[in-house]
Order: sequence, then C-alpha cells, then structure tokens
Amino acid sequence: MVTLLDVPGGRLEYLTVGAGQPVTVFAHGLGGSIPDTRPLGSGVRGTKVFCHFRDHGASAVTAPVSYAELAGELRAVADAVGATRALGVSLGAGALCRLLVQTPDRFERVVFFLPALLDRAPEDPARLLALAERAAAGDRCGLAELLLAEQPKAVRGLLEARRWARARAAALAGPAFARLCRGLAGQAAVPDRALLARVDVPALVIGQEGDDVHPVEVARALAAVLPRAELRVFGEGGALWAHRRELRDLVGGFLAE
Repeated sequence: MVTLLDVPGGRLEYLTVGAGQPVTVFAHGLGGSIPDTRPLGSGVRGTKVFCHFRDHGASAVTAPVSYAELAGELRAVADAVGATRALGVSLGAGALCRLLVQTPDRFERVVFFLPALLDRAPEDPARLLALAERAAAGDRCGLAELLLAEQPKAVRGLLEARRWARARAAALAGPAFARLCRGLAGQAAVPDRALLARVDVPALVIGQEGDDVHPVEVARALAAVLPRAELRVFGEGGALWAHRRELRDLVGGFLAE
C-alpha cells in the first residue's frame, strides 16, 4: 500500500509491505528509489516500510536541504508506522546516523548499508555538482552515465546496470533533484562521529570493496564507533549485484533476532 504522509512543507511517499511485528523502515540512497531498496527487505519478516526522501518518487519537501532535515523525514515515516528497526542505504545511512545522534535509542536494531560519509563533508564535491548540472539541464543521457559511474567498477558494464541508470535518470532529471544534490555537496552526515557511541543497540554495518562512492573505510569507521556493531565487507562486484542472496540472508537474519 502506497501512502502520502503530510509533513511540514510537503509530503513523503512510502510503501508498506507485509504485516505484523517487527516494523522495519528502509531508506534509500541518493538517486535511489523504493524498488531499489526492496531487495534488501526480501528476507525480512514482519512489516516493511520503504520510504522516498524529498525529490525522489512522489516525495516533495520545501525546507532547506540538510542531513538534519533528511533525518526528520526518516523519523516522520518511522513514527507514523511505529517502526522499531531501520535500514539506511548510503544517503539513507547518513540520515539514519543523524537521527540516532539526536535519539540514540529510537530503534531496537539498525542496519547501515554502504555508508558514504560520517562527520566529514565530501572532500571533492564535484561528483554531486556534476549530478546537479546534468539534472538541471534535463540531460538524461549525461545523468545516466554519472549514475552508472557511481556503481562499483565491476558492474558498470552490465546491461542490467545500464538499464537501471537510464531508468533512474529519466525519473530524476529536473530542478528538484539538482537542488538536492547542490544542497548536499558541502555537508557531513553528523557533526561528530563520537556521538554515535551512545547508540547502544545491535547494529549491522555493510560495506564493499572497490566502491569509490562508498569507501569501505567509512563502513569500518562507523562499525568502530558503534558499541554493538557487526561489520561485514563484501568483495568487489557489488553486494546487491553479485551477492544478492547472501546479502538478503545476512540482513534478514540480523533483523529477525
């Protein structure tokens, strides 16, 4: 069931699948979508809620862009559905980190899939600014190439990956996504990673080798600061592309405990 949740300055779209407890909320990455995150929930029992951040899907919020605002969007959906567990992908992992800095005990279990940054803004904002330029110009082909370049090197030549990039570019091209990318270019997810040491709940941190956008060092740093974290690093080839069944079992098993 698709729901549009009214929030200050806009609305947020989310999809609810399954029933019963526990309730897990899933947050996608920059340029991602609900369909992109659904495979991560395929082995998770209970109710699964997949949300769209602003400027993705039917979600639209007018407040200034910041990780604090994205954390607020994730919190709004989680509170609306009574979520007790959460999984964040890349941008979604950053928003989840920011939410937990504000409320360390908000969730009973948390998963961070491919965290991209913590308390340091991107050293080179050119990637985000290039995405913004292509989106603002409505250049779907150029945007697709940039989105494809954000995938692990081992999968960029796959026909399935190229089709995904073209479909996402068609959905994202426009001024709204451009504004989001520009707003994120100089921002860190949290003010100080040490604040995450207060998150005393079971956590699973998942990284992958050979991914320039999601450096494995960030996953290791996040796992090091969380007091009850388990770290899993997949090899090159992309966890979702080359290890989907193993990833599904890993996430499903962790969230089932």
